[in-house]
Amino acid sequence: MRTIDVKDIQKTVSELCIKANRRLPESLEKKIRECSGIEQSPTGKAVFDDLCDNIDAARECDIAICQDTGMAIIFLQIGQDVHFEGGNLYEAINKGVADGYTNGYLRCSIVGDPLERVNTGDNTPAIIHTTIVDGDKVKIDVCPKGFGSENMSAIKMFTPSATHEDIVNFVTESISKAGSNPCPPIVVGVGIGGSFEHCAFLAKKALCRDIAIRNPKPLYADLEKTMLEKINLLGIGPQGFGGTVTALAVNIEEHPTHIAGLPVAVNVGCHVTRHASAEI
Repeated sequence: MRTIDVKDIQKTVSELCIKANRRLPESLEKKIRECSGIEQSPTGKAVFDDLCDNIDAARECDIAICQDTGMAIIFLQIGQDVHFEGGNLYEAINKGVADGYTNGYLRCSIVGDPLERVNTGDNTPAIIHTTIVDGDKVKIDVCPKGFGSENMSAIKMFTPSATHEDIVNFVTESISKAGSNPCPPIVVGVGIGGSFEHCAFLAKKALCRDIAIRNPKPLYADLEKTMLEKINLLGIGPQGFGGTVTALAVNIEEHPTHIAGLPVAVNVGCHVTRHASAEI
């Protein structure tokens, strides 16, 4: 049994909140820079050039890449041989979020009640997803999620008779309806299977996968490729000004499901699809 003080969790979460908001994942930044040369529309190419300048400015000035610094989504993988001491784990995580957002001068966007709409002032509480795994380590993924793209998400409860084409069309139509709202070029997370709520979780988790890594199952890797091609044929383009690059990647995560159902969820990430991780 390994003992970890929750203060170490708090400190790590705080650092990851700042890091994720100021630096894009390496593969995502690389893809954006590549697409600046691939985009065929002159206006779209100019937008890509501006996005690259924005990434450079955030690095040089050590500031957030986007003014919407998101809702803090935390994925925890906890080794079953870990024991926490020094306080409550979830309280420590939220203290870390509060520290990161206030000390990092990141915009606080969370309201304490969805209808009363009073800002909590420190971007808490976070959304925390916990998984128990083998071992004695804790892996923390911090994924700030802006809501311009989050609001464009969709879910559909297909019947098992749905074809692969039906699923591809649903994902493509969801992005078509979203248009310029999610600040394209986008990253598209797709969850297939599980239950109503779990397929939405899978779609969120998919957004946190490195965009250079395809689903290990050939069936789903092929679907990722097909969806990306169809989305980019929509012509929405960078920031909705038209062009050949609407999406940078499509990531699919799947899970076993019930014989009577086939849930599919789409979670959209903008060009600032941020995440940062650490292991303790």
